[in-house]
Amino acid sequence: MATLKSAKRIVVKIGSALLVEDGKLRSKWLKTLAEDVAALRAGGADVVLVSSGSIALGRAALNLTDATLPLEQSQAAAAVGQIRLARAYEEALEPHKITTAQVLVTLEDSADRRRYLNSRATLEQLLSMGVVPIVNENDTVATDEIRYGDNDRLGAQIAVTIGADVLVLLSDVDGFYTGNPKTDASAERYDVIDEITPEIEAMAGDAGTGLSKGGMKTKILAAKTAMAGGAAMAITLGAPDNPLKRIDNGAAVTWFTPETDPQAARKRWIGAMKPKGELYIDDGAVGALKRGKSLLPAGVARVSGAFGRGDPVAIIGLSGERLGIGLARYTATEAGAIKGQRSDKIEPILGYPGRAALVHRDDMVV
Repeated sequence: MATLKSAKRIVVKIGSALLVEDGKLRSKWLKTLAEDVAALRAGGADVVLVSSGSIALGRAALNLTDATLPLEQSQAAAAVGQIRLARAYEEALEPHKITTAQVLVTLEDSADRRRYLNSRATLEQLLSMGVVPIVNENDTVATDEIRYGDNDRLGAQIAVTIGADVLVLLSDVDGFYTGNPKTDASAERYDVIDEITPEIEAMAGDAGTGLSKGGMKTKILAAKTAMAGGAAMAITLGAPDNPLKRIDNGAAVTWFTPETDPQAARKRWIGAMKPKGELYIDDGAVGALKRGKSLLPAGVARVSGAFGRGDPVAIIGLSGERLGIGLARYTATEAGAIKGQRSDKIEPILGYPGRAALVHRDDMVV
């Protein structure tokens, strides 16, 4: 993949050092990035931005000058900086009539299946409405135990979560090299990497700037996640104006090729799970599933097992034939209460609005 033109869903990771310089926002650069995002959106692509910068902006506003901040001060700086970061993107994209949304996540949100599904549903809804989500780690509440710690891996996780076909890491180098190009004149850049071998991993260094925690090792970890999840990943120089447009114009890039496509990777992940319960469905629902439809409560005749929202459940015909597996959007108790009912009856039965599908087709392998 030499350009972004064929991509349908793109995640772009922006580091602190690209966005903030001497405590101030690089407004002119951000304006050109917004131009690139608008061009991709006009071409029909969904775009998600995974952006650092809240702590860098907040610490400047609070006059926190120490090189390393205690956790409490970092979280305070993030709280102040998050407002500024969100406003900066809103102001940059508003002239292009693009609505932005702030989405704050932690490592727990992807490790816990229920939170993962909530995050995925929210991002999917935003994208369907033409919104450009601005995703950042929720540094105001995250401790070391629930942190990604770098936005390279967060970007990869978001790419997998939403089924993106491309992840772009805007970096301080124009690709992946055999050594550190800043200190090794003989280092050579890779154009394409199809497999992350032990040799590739050994070449990764820890170089980073004072504001950025991301080194090449974190980018290799991100590449592993992205490739396994069906997304191509690009490392390219982020500092010049219009960094995404430069990719399409032939700028230096290292591409990591995906192992499969995003949908196939997700289906493989779901298919390997061990069911925690069973949904027995009628013949009408069997026919609907074979036509690629979601499983609605109306088609469920019986619920078995003890499962929570987001847990895998086996989907079984009334004759006992196992038809597939999917992720439940309701608990076993809730599913039992709404089985056989039309979707407009969910709220009166449960007492709160629910999702129309009991198992969505995107969360199902038949």
